[in-house]
Amino acid sequence: MNVFLVVLLVLAGVALLLMEMFLLPGFGIAGVSGFGCLLAAIVVAYIWIGRMAGYITLAACLVLSALAIWGFLRSNALDKMALDSKIDSHVEMAHNKLNKQEDKENQNKSQNSKEE
Repeated sequence: MNVFLVVLLVLAGVALLLMEMFLLPGFGIAGVSGFGCLLAAIVVAYIWIGRMAGYITLAACLVLSALAIWGFLRSNALDKMALDSKIDSHVEMAHNKLNKQEDKENQNKSQNSKEE
């Protein structure tokens, strides 16, 4: 039962870290929970199973986390989530708009003065 708990905590921790990095950036709840699960797995392995199991769990956490991140980056999952449409519009700034209005007014005034 203790080994099952350690494995479950490691898998949950890695999954939560992946979610934090690629799906829920900015919130931090999933990342903190992921690190907490990994830390809990290591502590449970050290206390309930033994020192050697703790070392193995520590190494497994590091290796599995690195492999999961590497595998996710190499997969096409990021291409499916990323926005790849090209945006060709622009935003006109307020001061540019005011300058254009002033230029039009000046041109209208100069044309009116020439007509008179």
